[in-house]
Amino acid sequence: MTVSADMNAIPTMTMPPAALPSQPAVTPDKAPSAAYTAWLARQRREKTLVLASRLLLLAAFFGLWELLAKTRLVNPMLTSYPSALWPTFVDLLQNGHLLMHTWATFKATLVGFVLSMVFGVAIAAGLWWSRFANKVLDPFLVVANAMPKIAFVPIFYIWLGSEYSVYGMAVAIAIFVTIMVAYDGFQSTDPNKIKLATTLGASRAQVLRMVVLPGSVPTLIAALKMNIGLSLVGVIVGEFQSASEGLGFLIVNGSQIFKLNIVMTAIVVLALMSALMYLVIARVESALARRYG
Repeated sequence: MTVSADMNAIPTMTMPPAALPSQPAVTPDKAPSAAYTAWLARQRREKTLVLASRLLLLAAFFGLWELLAKTRLVNPMLTSYPSALWPTFVDLLQNGHLLMHTWATFKATLVGFVLSMVFGVAIAAGLWWSRFANKVLDPFLVVANAMPKIAFVPIFYIWLGSEYSVYGMAVAIAIFVTIMVAYDGFQSTDPNKIKLATTLGASRAQVLRMVVLPGSVPTLIAALKMNIGLSLVGVIVGEFQSASEGLGFLIVNGSQIFKLNIVMTAIVVLALMSALMYLVIARVESALARRYG
């Protein structure tokens, strides 16, 4: 019998292609609910109302100031008035005096602010690190903070000279508040978090860096807000007494020659500088809140 088929031939089988895993259908994001949309609208309206109220209050202040001076209810020689400030502002801007004095005040404020924050937070961290040092130094810090800092102006003038005495006043006024505020923030850190970190083997330096400092961000932001204003106050006090440039010097010089337009213009510029620095601190606060909040 003839075998026509090859016994060793292996029949081939055609396998169906493996089925790919099904991909989830892409669905568009859900639309916000009506309640959330209404809440956003209320927030926007409130923000707009707050801004409009601020501008209205500012306009009312300048309008009342102008009216009282023009109607002679107050002596314009003693108070000046807003419409007289603009020509003075333009004149000081054109001759370069305004930029020179503004930059001198801003630079001294920035230096005093940075030094006060860096050394203040470092000293507060040292007091948190060593309870013994805190017990020893606490009454001295309280007394130093309570002392009227203007008493240090002649001392700083003799020690540091006319320029650097301004920096010394800025630091002297701001640093003690920074130390106490930052230390209180460090002390208010959740003790359970510190205990947990210590249990997991963290050293005291790691606890400070990873637990205490991040947990004290709101307090440090509050210290920033206070410190920038106190540094500016210290700079102006120093410029009143010993400086040869700066907005404080411009105010004193204008009052001595009885040019109240110069005095009021310098005060308005100081107010604008304070507002700009506050806006910068608010931006920093928002950035830190997004990161650590």
